[in-house]
Amino acid sequence: MIPVPGFEGRRIAVFGLGRSGLTAARALRAGGALPVLWDDSVSSRMQAEAEGFGVEDLTTADFTGFAALVLSPGAPLTHPKPHWTVAKAREAGIEIIGDIELFARALAALPGDQRPAVVAITGTNGKSTTTALIGWVLKQAGMTVHVGGNIGIGVLALPAPTPGAVYVIEVSSYQLDLTTSFAPNVAILTNISPDHLDRHGGMEGYVAAKKRLFQNLPGPGAGAIIGIDEPEGAAIAAELKARGATVDRVSVKAPLEDALGLYAIGSTLYYNAPGPVALVDLERALSLPGRHNAQNAAFALSTAIDLGIPTEAAVGALLTFPGLAHRMEHVGTLGRVRFINDSKATNADAARQALSSYGRSFWIAGGRAKAGGIDDLEDLFPRVAEAFLIGEAAGPFAARLGDTPHRISGDMATAVRQAAEAAAATGRDEVVLLSPAAASFDQYPDFEARGEAFRAAVLALGATPPNTSSGAASS
Repeated sequence: MIPVPGFEGRRIAVFGLGRSGLTAARALRAGGALPVLWDDSVSSRMQAEAEGFGVEDLTTADFTGFAALVLSPGAPLTHPKPHWTVAKAREAGIEIIGDIELFARALAALPGDQRPAVVAITGTNGKSTTTALIGWVLKQAGMTVHVGGNIGIGVLALPAPTPGAVYVIEVSSYQLDLTTSFAPNVAILTNISPDHLDRHGGMEGYVAAKKRLFQNLPGPGAGAIIGIDEPEGAAIAAELKARGATVDRVSVKAPLEDALGLYAIGSTLYYNAPGPVALVDLERALSLPGRHNAQNAAFALSTAIDLGIPTEAAVGALLTFPGLAHRMEHVGTLGRVRFINDSKATNADAARQALSSYGRSFWIAGGRAKAGGIDDLEDLFPRVAEAFLIGEAAGPFAARLGDTPHRISGDMATAVRQAAEAAAATGRDEVVLLSPAAASFDQYPDFEARGEAFRAAVLALGATPPNTSSGAASS
């Protein structure tokens, strides 16, 4: 745990007792604060009481008695309308912050020579894989590394700071909205495409939230690494460069002819320093298929270079990365058919990355559709041998697929069985790909549960997991 100082003896309102909220309360208490907790869930309040926290109905509390409101990132700050706790906090004139801001203040309270380095990653897609990949590369280089934030462990539940350590933190747009002083040493923006627009009042608000990662870039030795293949990323990179920040650009669409950074041509990564230097052919990598993973690898290598890790060592570590669950994860093989779990693809842009990675696939898609559905994937429909549709979006997706072979399977087990039979019937090497292009909440509590349902259905068919297959490689 990372104790949070600065609120000793003062009452702090904490709303939302999920992973980040309860962890924040523990860290505040460890730093001497008096957290007062509330959640709409009775079971969450009971858990807080069992840990000895003060639980008070914040709907009737006088917020002028609090020094701050620590808000769950799941509660809206601005849109569609501010959460009722936000309105009460603003009326009382107290600050509204989140767990990432508490983390930033805990590190800022340390003497300069005792502060660890922080690498922070945000973006619409790829941030979890990039976070895990950077953590893996730095650990293989012998560094003390703590990985968390929006991925895995809540940031304040990570080990306490030690000199020379590096925190690798995934940060969501919701979390960034609740920051004021967060100042990572390396700030990474993977990409930007429309997502969570209802929570940010549109694309402009969403981009503004992502830009908050760079609002406090410190001086020498700190910098930004930004994906520039979308106009929003390119504009942010140009703006930071004009401010005098050190900016490494990343592209998987075009060479960087006059800018510092990494780019991919096919599966090969190049570093422009200036002038192109070939770094690695990602065809040799264990778990990094597709152009989107070339982008993830570029961010990891750029970070390693910025942190002083020898390029050869960083490349070697990159090639051994085992991959992440639910993100282009090879979960089993049955005959000549491989099954790929990309349940994390909750929007069309993420599904594009997966569909683009295979010349053809038997595609399992559907769930609770987001704005636009699969409209933007039409150019990839020729790669779909057949689609197997599940959840609320099955009907709309079927209509959009038109003449592309498809059937409405309804549920995961049926989709997996039908896709496996269709793929095996070709007698060729085939891929069954779960990449839903939709949220999971119609049938599952989250994308992880959906991915585990896929895995269970695959293994129930008799597929062999990759860790026990003879010579099977993870994808």
